[in-house]
Amino acid sequence: ATAKLIDFAERLVAADQVAAAGYAGALVYVSELRPGATFDFKPVTRDYADALRALGLHVVSCYQYGKPGWPTPSDFTRGYDGGVADAQTALRLHAAAGGADSAPIFFSIDEDIDAGTWKGVAVQWLRGINSVLGVQRTGVYGSAGVCAWAIADGVIGHSTTPGYRWAWQTKAWSQGKREPAAVLYQSVIVTGSDPGISLGGTHVDEDDILAADFGQWDLAR
Repeated sequence: ATAKLIDFAERLVAADQVAAAGYAGALVYVSELRPGATFDFKPVTRDYADALRALGLHVVSCYQYGKPGWPTPSDFTRGYDGGVADAQTALRLHAAAGGADSAPIFFSIDEDIDAGTWKGVAVQWLRGINSVLGVQRTGVYGSAGVCAWAIADGVIGHSTTPGYRWAWQTKAWSQGKREPAAVLYQSVIVTGSDPGISLGGTHVDEDDILAADFGQWDLAR
């Protein structure tokens, strides 16, 4: 069976509940809480990350601040300079939570974009991120198309598992397509019409692990 991670859509799930449900770990947010949001999982705390690791669970870092229409636009719309600022924040919060210096951070493109939007602004955002983190520690979350474009344009790094890149693909907006180099695949997504996975009194997204090195903190690279 494929090992799985969770990521959080509503509330944080206690580390012991993640372990009891049979998950291999969690993706955690190294981003600030946007105004008006009440999530208790942004940014990840050192205590929570330590609790996961103490149980032998894997931790993977991801970044998302803005969201379409609430109240800021998506992060990628801020271009190169926005990428620099986002990477600086992500790096600071990742380190504060105990994240490894070699571990990637996955930056979210959490909407459906076309190739023109990718070329016009999104790739420049990732290049700004690259200027801070380096390409090798930059990952992306998005549709099959986003993952493929990021690979083709050389703005995300390589897993130590041959043939894989720091691409976390969501099934959303992918029209059933799969990026074969993705290290993670978000197969269950909490939406208004789908409650996702019920766990710890809340609902979570579920992610399939596709490579031995999927960006986890506790792996020597």
